Amino acid sequence: MSRNAKINGLLLLLVAALAVLPIALGMGEGKEEPFTGADAQAETAISELKPDYEPWFSPLYEPPSGEVESALFALQAALGAGVLAYYFGVRKGRRQAAAAASAAAASTAGAASDPAAAES
Repeated sequence: MSRNAKINGLLLLLVAALAVLPIALGMGEGKEEPFTGADAQAETAISELKPDYEPWFSPLYEPPSGEVESALFALQAALGAGVLAYYFGVRKGRRQAAAAASAAAASTAGAASDPAAAES
């Protein structure tokens, strides 16, 4: 097994552990919504500290349920990952094409400067 395969396997296990351990250890027990985001927790803390607080603005779109909100967030994350993957793929392709072009130019220049190699 290559070194990269071992590192990738270890990273995959680490990601799986990060996803499973909080649930397995019961870190969210006793809460109505155990794994809410920081926005919901901040809203709860603000309403407890200052019940008469009025937000400065309201959202442009309020999803009908938490599931729809989660789905939209996942879609946003997937689109962002796709854009980044496309950018890095194009960048790598251009770098490889430039390297291939410079290697071809170097081999052509080397053959042109050596007349004995050009005759054979």
